[in-house]
Amino acid sequence: MEDHIVASFAPGAEFRRFSEGAFLRLKDGRIIYMHSRFVGGQDDDSDSDIAAAYSSDEGETWSETRLVLPASYYGVGNVMSVSLMRMKSGELGMFYIVKQGPGINRIMLSLSADEGETFYRHIECTLPDRQGYYILNNDRVVRLSTGRLLMPLTFHRGNYADGGRYGYWDSRAFACFLYSDDDGETWAESPDTVFPPFAGSQSGLQETGVIEKQNGVVWAYNRTDQMYQYEYFSMDGGLHWTVPQASRFTSPCSPMKIQRHPKTGFLYAVWNPIPNYNGRVVTKVGCGRTPIVFAYSRDDGATWSDYTLLEGDEERGYCYPAIFFTDDDAMLVAYSAGGPQDGDWISRLNIKKVATAK
Repeated sequence: MEDHIVASFAPGAEFRRFSEGAFLRLKDGRIIYMHSRFVGGQDDDSDSDIAAAYSSDEGETWSETRLVLPASYYGVGNVMSVSLMRMKSGELGMFYIVKQGPGINRIMLSLSADEGETFYRHIECTLPDRQGYYILNNDRVVRLSTGRLLMPLTFHRGNYADGGRYGYWDSRAFACFLYSDDDGETWAESPDTVFPPFAGSQSGLQETGVIEKQNGVVWAYNRTDQMYQYEYFSMDGGLHWTVPQASRFTSPCSPMKIQRHPKTGFLYAVWNPIPNYNGRVVTKVGCGRTPIVFAYSRDDGATWSDYTLLEGDEERGYCYPAIFFTDDDAMLVAYSAGGPQDGDWISRLNIKKVATAK
């Protein structure tokens, strides 16, 4: 199979940005891709709803997007950044951010008994006694082998002036984790908060991701401005963590995604491999998030293949990947792929289908 782009959702007059989504197999065999669809602008705080596109042929063709959950349901302007999960009940679970107001992001789990057509129940995951600016990246919530749901978050300190304007906001994030042992009904915060182990940073540990290794160790990773993805590990299901250290994955301050193939057990990583080193030419639109590549590991992350290019236009930026493995031995990768004609790196969404390793 030749690797090929199967869909490209471009910004236009009606919808200004498509980004940050996740895939799931529906019970009728179709693949759904739920994502953030912006109507009010291209910035992260612009008005956004959650939309869905569908494929009936293993990702070869895709429907137009349709509205799934409007931000107006919560009386706000922005809901975004989707993770999807099949719940133990068989229902479809959708995790996402509700931007409640300046400095307050709520993380919600919505449940659907009709495969995402409607959502009948909404559970808040963030804890009421510790509100603030939490970030949940797309395609991030995982179910561990124990059944525990683990949600990797990052938190930014801040306070806000009268009238809803930002007063102080700290770009240096730290990582924290929510977990549920009753399939999302109730949530608790892990005892450990993970702080950056380095100084001289404007990013801290941002946009946390996690993957469970075959021995049960949970591997977490963050984007940083230190030219590497930083990694750390938990031996008790995400409660306590080792000190973060630089991983083998060089990177700009752009998110990575690691996912396990359900049939072969291989790990696949999608990321930007070139850090923004001193002297690198970085375009305003691309923000240094090029190229985007993937590699795979046959031995649970001990060693990795050479990387394979997904896209590499130096005028574009590629980020916020989601991964799905199809039934015809391929991998779908969705990612932002904006260029000069789109206005920024995050407004266009591409889905590419690539062959997987044997």
